[in-house]
Amino acid sequence: MKQEIKHILSITDLTAKEIWLIFRLAKKLKQELKSKGSNKPFLKGKSLVLIFEKQSLRTRISFEIGMAQFGGNTLYLDPRDTGIGVRESEADIARVLSGMADIIAARTYSHQTIVDIAQNSTIPVINALSDLEHPCQALTDLFTVWEVKKYQDLSGLTVGYVGDGDNNVAHSLCLGAAMLGMNFKCGSPKGYSLNSEIVKKAQEYNANILQTEDPKEAVSGADVVVTDTWISMGDTDKEGRIKTFKDYQVNASLMGYAKKDAIFMHCLPAYRGKEVTAEVIDGPQSVVFQEAENRLHVQKALILWLLKKSH
Repeated sequence: MKQEIKHILSITDLTAKEIWLIFRLAKKLKQELKSKGSNKPFLKGKSLVLIFEKQSLRTRISFEIGMAQFGGNTLYLDPRDTGIGVRESEADIARVLSGMADIIAARTYSHQTIVDIAQNSTIPVINALSDLEHPCQALTDLFTVWEVKKYQDLSGLTVGYVGDGDNNVAHSLCLGAAMLGMNFKCGSPKGYSLNSEIVKKAQEYNANILQTEDPKEAVSGADVVVTDTWISMGDTDKEGRIKTFKDYQVNASLMGYAKKDAIFMHCLPAYRGKEVTAEVIDGPQSVVFQEAENRLHVQKALILWLLKKSH
């Protein structure tokens, strides 16, 4: 019997219990792939459509390879194919795809574009990145912390984020950490703090959230140190942003304020010498490439869970 369609536009569209279900499934799928060289073709005959307004490496290949490993198909649509919002409306595109495909992942500039697609779709829609959130990345980051730290539970651990707090990764990571009982500290320049609505939502989970302009305070005692590029796609004042964030670089000195066994994470692409030094990102505390690989395993688990829930 067909169930209510589930969309993942925000990480909070999942419950903490559902996040743990996805993590355990991702772990199982990863172990199966590593030990046997393949996964069962759970999604044979199923199709995923990628609607991408922004360039991508990890997001695109993790979705495409993941579907292939499940025996499914993927169709990639860039702006020239859809003309979304100009040539054809979000609503019409969603209705057309709902009649042919089984699931949609959309990577857009505006979060509202994904909302409009989901509101008119009768198949699951995944936010593969918007200007507000990046739930797939946050899920992967938290899964990687769980994997590396070998904890049964993540509650009580502290994430220290440094850089642009008004950032999709920071927003989803703040929310996800709050949902799993983690502490979240964000060190950002004045005017670049977390979105107030995101903070308000995170506090509904009784989260311990600290916002500060001091990057040292943000990473002090942290179990996980995270940053992201200072210049995202669409940012025009590159030189101005580099000047604004120059004191928020994650380097060996800053990492020294975190716990000795702290790990460093970055969603990539990274600009060595800007938001992070080569010494840190290529050093022993960095897990960025394990984090990148885990995009594959976590998104496979998310797709499988969503399709099972919707049918």
